[in-house]
Amino acid sequence: MTTTAATRRLAAILAADVVGYSRLMDEEGTHRRFKAHLAELIDPKIREHYGRIVKTTGDGVLAEFASVVDAVRCAGEIQRAMARTWASGASRTSHDRFGSMRCTLKA
Repeated sequence: MTTTAATRRLAAILAADVVGYSRLMDEEGTHRRFKAHLAELIDPKIREHYGRIVKTTGDGVLAEFASVVDAVRCAGEIQRAMARTWASGASRTSHDRFGSMRCTLKA
């Protein structure tokens, strides 16, 4: 019987989702606006901080970073950019923004 050794590494995981997304799903354009934010802001910021998107869901993103510092900086920049978008009135509702982000270490 052959055994294979597992390759282990530490990674910082950024999980982000839109606050109140389920409540907004009957609003026309909610998903379209999220996809636009993903393409124009979120994905470029993640790549800028040496991360990669592992998975997207209807209202969220799961991204992996080799560095906790890069993950935290990326999360902060995305939140600040989304807050500016919301404050400028570019978003149609107060909930059409990234409002909940958390960074954790995954062994």
